[in-house]
Amino acid sequence: MKRETTDKQEKMTEGNFVDYVKIYVSSGKGGKGSTHLHREKFIEKGGPDGGDGGRGGHVYLVGNKGLWTLFHLKFARHIKAGHGGDGGGDRSTGADGDDKFIEVPLGTVVKDKETGETLFEITEDGEKRILSKGGKGGLGNWHFRSSTNQTPRYAQPGLPGVEMDVILELKVLADVGLVGFPNAGKSTLLSVLTSAKPKIADYPFTTLKPNLGIVAYRDFQSFVIADIPGIIEGAAEGKGLGHYFLRHIERNSTLLFLVPVDTPDIRAEYDILVNELTKYNPEMLDKERLLVISKCDMLDDELKVELKAELDVTFKDVPYMFISSVAQQGLTDLKDKLWKMLNE
Repeated sequence: MKRETTDKQEKMTEGNFVDYVKIYVSSGKGGKGSTHLHREKFIEKGGPDGGDGGRGGHVYLVGNKGLWTLFHLKFARHIKAGHGGDGGGDRSTGADGDDKFIEVPLGTVVKDKETGETLFEITEDGEKRILSKGGKGGLGNWHFRSSTNQTPRYAQPGLPGVEMDVILELKVLADVGLVGFPNAGKSTLLSVLTSAKPKIADYPFTTLKPNLGIVAYRDFQSFVIADIPGIIEGAAEGKGLGHYFLRHIERNSTLLFLVPVDTPDIRAEYDILVNELTKYNPEMLDKERLLVISKCDMLDDELKVELKAELDVTFKDVPYMFISSVAQQGLTDLKDKLWKMLNE
């Protein structure tokens, strides 16, 4: 019974990470201008005094650093702002329509669903951008009076709001991205470096959603590390989970390539990982890289010396280090190295 409850909790947690939603937004239409003519007890023909219509409500996107997922928008398929009020007599302007504010996590990219065009990105806390602009209110008949038409009986209608289907994509904001094949030990490393509790098991694709963890460093400093679903060859073309997660690596300033020590050819596996990232986005080559050889508790000192001699020749272009997440070996050195890379 306890195992079933745990499984259910894990599925709920996994399902709560939503990084892609489609929503329909509609701003409010502007209110109508008034055609009112001024009348008082002793003023029979006071002339036009129709006020303007209020503007329709805008739909805003607002950055919120307290959000890590788009889950709260998963079922909010239609978001509509309020319509502007109509103008009244005595040149009174109609009320503006109620604005709608959609809070999103930092790193949210907004795309037009029809064209696929990227409209903008939300990257700062409190950043506010208009997604759909409300329609302008119509002018009242007071604006149209003239020497030749002193009692105009017409006014402008309000402009319609803007309707659009948009896609919201979340690109995880982390300092370090963990890159590796399925079952390379990324989730285990994240669990020992941080307080994150990713799902861990001895089979490929345990991680189906990105996991974030905060690494506590010296003097109360910290940095964020992201465990992203494992790459397979052909990920950039959409094989496996490739097309789903590669966008999350774009935000990371440093990439940590994790390759198990029992891999038949460490260099070949590293080259495949780099190739997939490059095919997806060539700018990935500009990021700082660190190769980490995991599961090194399997090696004795003699084998480690032999492997180091081999890697010194093979990896002249990339810094590397040995660790064991299970045996807690090399983790302090790894944090020191990552901190130095992030702050150089």
